[in-house]
Amino acid sequence: MSWYMVYLTGGGVVLGCMVLLWLLSLAIRDSSIVDIFWGTGFVIAAWVYGWLGEGFWARKAIVLTCVTLWGLRLSIHIWIRNRGHGEDYRYKKWREESGKSWWWFSFIKVFLLQGTLLWLISCPLMIAQVQPMPATWTLLDVAGVGIWGLGFFFEAMGDYQLMKFKRDPENKGKLLTTGLWKYTRHPNYFGDATLWWGYYIIALSVPYGYATILGPVLMTFFIIKVSGVAMLERGLKKTKPGYEDYVARTNAFFPWFPKKNPSSPPQ
Repeated sequence: MSWYMVYLTGGGVVLGCMVLLWLLSLAIRDSSIVDIFWGTGFVIAAWVYGWLGEGFWARKAIVLTCVTLWGLRLSIHIWIRNRGHGEDYRYKKWREESGKSWWWFSFIKVFLLQGTLLWLISCPLMIAQVQPMPATWTLLDVAGVGIWGLGFFFEAMGDYQLMKFKRDPENKGKLLTTGLWKYTRHPNYFGDATLWWGYYIIALSVPYGYATILGPVLMTFFIIKVSGVAMLERGLKKTKPGYEDYVARTNAFFPWFPKKNPSSPPQ
C-alpha cells in the first residue's frame, strides 16, 4: 500500500474515533473526554500505520513502543487529573456561549479540529513505518530515541512532581519551584515538544522523512503559543502569588539554571 493511502487510512480511523467520542460527549455532557483521548489517538494512528506500512520491522517496533508508552501514560494521567472535576472550564465557557448550537459546534471546534491536528502531527510516525529502506538501524534512529527519552523523562517526571505537590494539603496556594520545576516553568510541556522532535529525527532516517517536519513544528507551536504555556501562564499570573518572581528567575520553556537575581527580566 502506498504511503498516502496508509496516511489517509489512519486519518479515516482517527475521524471515526472522533465521531464516536463526540456522540459520547453529547450523551454525558462532557467534551473534556477529547483531552483524555489525545495521547491514545496517536497510539491508534501509529498502530494503523504500523499494521499497513512495509517499513523496517525494528524501526516500526521502536516507534510503536515509544508512541504507546507516551500516549497511554498521557491519557491515564489526564484521566486521573480530571476525574471528579466535571467538564473543563474552556468547554463549559464555549457551551454557554453556543447555547443550543453546541451539539454541532462542539464537533467542529473541538473534536474535528483536534482530530485534524492529531492526524497532521502524526505524519512522522507514518513515514518512519512505511518506508522499507534502510532496512537497518542508523545513527538518526539512535539519536531520535535518545531525544525521545529525554522528552519523555521531562514530561512524565514533571507531571508526577506536580501531581505529588498538589496532593499535599500544605501546598495549597503555593508554587512548585523544586525538582524539574526549578529549571523550567513547564518541564512537562518542554518534554512533550522534545519527544516529538525525537520522532522526527527517527523519521529522518528514511527517504522523505524530512518532509514530515510539520508534525513537530505544529506540536511545538501549539504547546508554546496556543493551548499550553501561553494559556496557562495567563491564568497563573493572575491567581498565583509570587508567580512574577518565579517568572523572573526561571526559564519559561527550555531548562536552565535559575537566575540568581530575581529582578532579571523574564524570558
